[in-house]
Amino acid sequence: MTKSWMRFLFWFAQEHVDFRHAEIESLTQLFGIKWNLQPLVHKEQPFWIVELPDENSARIIASRSISLRCIIHLWSHASSVTNLHENTRNYIKENFNDVNHFFSPDKSFKITVETYNKHFSQKEKIEKIETFDYLPFRGEVELKTPDVEWWYIEYYGLNPRDVPPQPFDVLFGRWIVDGQRNLIKEMSLKKRKFIGNTSMDTQLSLLMANQAKVKQGDFVFDPFVGTGSLLVSAAKFGGFVIGADIDYMMIHAKSRPSRITQKQREKDESIRANLEQYNCADRYVDVIVSDFSNPIWNDRIRFDSIITDPPYGIREATAKIETKISQKPDTRTEDSPHYPSTSHYSLANLYADLLTFAAKHLTMNGRLVCWLPIHNDDYTEDQIPKHPCLKLIANSNQPLSAATARRLLTYEKVFEVDERSSDESAVILGDFRQRYFEFGEETRKERRMRRAELREIGRQEALKRGKTIDENGKVIKNK
Repeated sequence: MTKSWMRFLFWFAQEHVDFRHAEIESLTQLFGIKWNLQPLVHKEQPFWIVELPDENSARIIASRSISLRCIIHLWSHASSVTNLHENTRNYIKENFNDVNHFFSPDKSFKITVETYNKHFSQKEKIEKIETFDYLPFRGEVELKTPDVEWWYIEYYGLNPRDVPPQPFDVLFGRWIVDGQRNLIKEMSLKKRKFIGNTSMDTQLSLLMANQAKVKQGDFVFDPFVGTGSLLVSAAKFGGFVIGADIDYMMIHAKSRPSRITQKQREKDESIRANLEQYNCADRYVDVIVSDFSNPIWNDRIRFDSIITDPPYGIREATAKIETKISQKPDTRTEDSPHYPSTSHYSLANLYADLLTFAAKHLTMNGRLVCWLPIHNDDYTEDQIPKHPCLKLIANSNQPLSAATARRLLTYEKVFEVDERSSDESAVILGDFRQRYFEFGEETRKERRMRRAELREIGRQEALKRGKTIDENGKVIKNK
């Protein structure tokens, strides 16, 4: 361990495991915190052992982290219960002057027993707690609001079908702080004023804001804003937010409601209303109707981060305004609005435009955080869009189905466009929508063939038993 640094246990929620490192790395960079991560036995294990300069660093990280359940000041770690108790005794003996005040008579306490991949009854938990009778407690037990909370953890691996008789890891320490997972429930889409079919999951939108390193006073843009879920998360962390979208009906809350119980939109539904719901209305700049393929932004405009979820062509169409040269005379009047024609906006062109836009309009070291849909059989690293002014910082995977997934890409601007001879993006993407429906059709064919095979097997078995089969392959019941 680095001299004078402290060891901490980062205890994670077992969700979106592939996003953990990107989030914690982004937060430590945002707050300028140095850290060392002990090598992991398995990347999906629910805890990390991390070295930090002090306890305040742990509190700062937890003040923003969505992945973390809590952080614990780690006193001892062993592969057996016996060794853990020995290590705990040694730690107290060696650091008595620094830790003695935690056991003072005016400090109430409790011990929490936590397990992973194994359940303990309350009686078993109490028995575990009683093995720490050597700890020099002098205060009162307080189960609701203790002054000091201790955590004892037993980790039994990741396979619920092969639970070992003894834990792989046993850990003990002092609870420091919880993460911000309360925001997931607080900002749940179930209670949000204005949502749509493609509104981003709250947890993922908060993770995106963290990976974009959104901080107080940042200017944040979502070019495919939809119902503004990403703006809500960015504003919650202090960003001033602005969005754009080609869908007039959606951006003005005039589209069909996505809630089954709701027949029509309420008059006060809007993206601004969502921010007001979470006391972030003062950070709302505006949302505008705009075709991203035809940028309207002044060259001098700069964003601290761009956070977005472009349409994939499945639940929302990928469209752009199409310019047509009409041979017919214009018969429109002032009272008859014009609805421009749209055409297909290919993913390759969309992401090329997105990276080019980010390279031009991000501040230096600003971040672009966006989703990229993939078909698992087709995916290679070559599919990741590239731009000479942007550096890929993180690439996290979220499975969607057996055949598809989407990857959360985080880019950081490292060069200005005029510092490079070319500002063109390198994007090699197939037609995700076509492959998506091709796979669906293949799956349906496979199911039909399998059902036919099962029917034939059933027919042959019936014939063997002397049953009579009609022309449709069904067994004729004897009267």
